[in-house]
Amino acid sequence: MAIAKGSKTWILSTFIAGIIFMILTLISIWPIPGIIFLFLTTIIFLKTGFLFLFFRDPERDIGKGIVACADGRIREINKLKDDKVGECTKISTFMNLYNVHVNRIPLDGIIKNVVHKRGLHLPAFKKESEKNEQLITIIDTNIGIIKVVQIAGTLARRIVPYIKKEDKLKKGEKIGIIRFGSRVDVYLPSKKIKTISVKTGDIVKAGETTIAEIND
Repeated sequence: MAIAKGSKTWILSTFIAGIIFMILTLISIWPIPGIIFLFLTTIIFLKTGFLFLFFRDPERDIGKGIVACADGRIREINKLKDDKVGECTKISTFMNLYNVHVNRIPLDGIIKNVVHKRGLHLPAFKKESEKNEQLITIIDTNIGIIKVVQIAGTLARRIVPYIKKEDKLKKGEKIGIIRFGSRVDVYLPSKKIKTISVKTGDIVKAGETTIAEIND
């Protein structure tokens, strides 16, 4: 299982800390310090296992049409008007801690802008989470402008981009990771969409699940 880019130091640091406390447990001659060291060793190795799970980055078979940007559950599908996309459909995917947190581009395109927006760290499923820290990516595609918004949540403290302005990406390539959370919104131009292939409550996989079909 591959590990997400930029995550190995997190895993390695906790693993080394676990080894240190394990050694302290083995060399301790006093029972109470030994029990404390054993407890800390267990907690740290459990954390290492969690980080392996959280930062996993499995290979994906890229789906047809427009694909999901994130693993998780479709929480919301709305029609609205956006200043970058125009008349569009917004599809929101909420990621739980156990989901893969590497996000992917929904369609072939050129990155026209990447904007980091500072904000709060409210639960990503709340309406007020629009005020949260965000990374907004504008993509020029063959159906027009698509916008992807990565949103931090309560536990998510950093959105790490893998891309920069003017990068040319193929559908399903990785665009970044949200550490410990939380939600990704994709804005699709309504006039270019034939059908939305998902509904609220559906489970999707980034790069693999088709979320919309394009007009011929």
